[in-house]
Amino acid sequence: MARSSTTSTSTRTRAVAYLRVSTDKQADFGVSLEAQRAKVQLYAELYDVELVEVVVDAGASAKTLERDGLQLALAMLDSGKADALLVAKLDRLTRSVRDLGALLDGWFGRKDGPALLSVQEQVDTRTAGGRLVLNVLMSVAQWERETIGERTASAMAHMKSEGTYTGGRAPYGWQADAEGQLHPVAAEQAAIVLAQQLHAEGNSLRGVGALLTEAGHLPRSGGTWHASSVRVVLAARLAGVAQAAA
Repeated sequence: MARSSTTSTSTRTRAVAYLRVSTDKQADFGVSLEAQRAKVQLYAELYDVELVEVVVDAGASAKTLERDGLQLALAMLDSGKADALLVAKLDRLTRSVRDLGALLDGWFGRKDGPALLSVQEQVDTRTAGGRLVLNVLMSVAQWERETIGERTASAMAHMKSEGTYTGGRAPYGWQADAEGQLHPVAAEQAAIVLAQQLHAEGNSLRGVGALLTEAGHLPRSGGTWHASSVRVVLAARLAGVAQAAA
């Protein structure tokens, strides 16, 4: 949302302070409403910022910018009632790099627009240095998120290579224990062997399903074998193979 300049002609910056706690964080040290309020008030006194309003989102998640308190604070910037948004810490405003980018594009990215002030990170977008600090923090946050994603993918691949169950439904022929280790299911392993033999002999998928039923092997869900469920069995791994896959 683009915004026209509303910077006050006064030399003293008028700021709306924004405080937020999520329901499971209200008692955490350093992010309680009382702690945030004390920090923004002290910051305002030290840097001669006029606090025109303190807006609170109590029990609000940072997953979205659609929060009543935040939208009220941004509306004050739009209407010219405040020149800056003051937070105790950037994650009180948002934890999302994408949403922070949207806030920069809409409100805090221009020299003639409202300012974003953060106590803990010492961000002050009224200055070129402050805008640089904020952009660096955004880049670092993006890098951390991508790095965590790469590490998670690598760890999941290693767990699969070790035969460790990594979530979802256990593959046919196997069951997962409480620690995520896969163990063969004798009846299903026998069905895999028979299905592969029958298919190798030239039987169609439906034919394999019918013969599995005659032999007393039923799908996990019971009922009738369909071509898709027979295909899953044919692709299943036998016990003794290092990687179990669905």
